[in-house]
Order: sequence, then C-alpha cells, then structure tokens
Amino acid sequence: MVCEHLRPLEHALAAAGIAVGFRGQAWSEQCREWVYYSAVLDMKSIRPYLPDCVEPHENLDPRSGQERGFYCTQCHDAVMGLLKGGRKFRMPPRKGTLPREA
Repeated sequence: MVCEHLRPLEHALAAAGIAVGFRGQAWSEQCREWVYYSAVLDMKSIRPYLPDCVEPHENLDPRSGQERGFYCTQCHDAVMGLLKGGRKFRMPPRKGTLPREA
C-alpha cells in the first residue's frame, strides 16, 4: 500500500473500481511503491485532497512510458494514471468536508 499521504487517492480509485496495471518499484532506487492505474486522473479534482508533500508528476517521454499522477516527495511513493485513452477519474467530494485550498 502506498504511503498515508497518497492513501485517500488510492482508496477512492479502488472504490471507483479502477484497475491497477502495475504496483511495485517502478524505475529506480528513488522510488518506493508506485501504483499505475488504468484511468486518466483529473488532476484538478484530486489535488485539493492531498497534502503539500504530494506533487503532480508527469512523464511525456514515449520511450520510457507516459504517465501523469502524483508523487510523494516525503515517502517516494506515487499514484500514476494514463495520459489518454482510459476512463477519466474525478475525486468524489467527501460528505461534510471541504477540500483544502490548493
């Protein structure tokens, strides 16, 4: 399981039935657990629910695998999605709470 900072996103993706394409150490020693989902992540709807140590990440290099998602600078975990071609995922609002300001 990814770190506590990315866990709300991982739980929301699982609740939405989004499939995991890969889970593990992705590409270097600087990565701990990276999880790749078969969905296009709506970055704007997700960002307000994540702490400041989580940053957007994007790789546009077609040779190394294109991805877009969020990376935890504190724990070196990440939740990644597709750039295009998959189901779009928006973070559902939590009842009775407001997202933190971005």
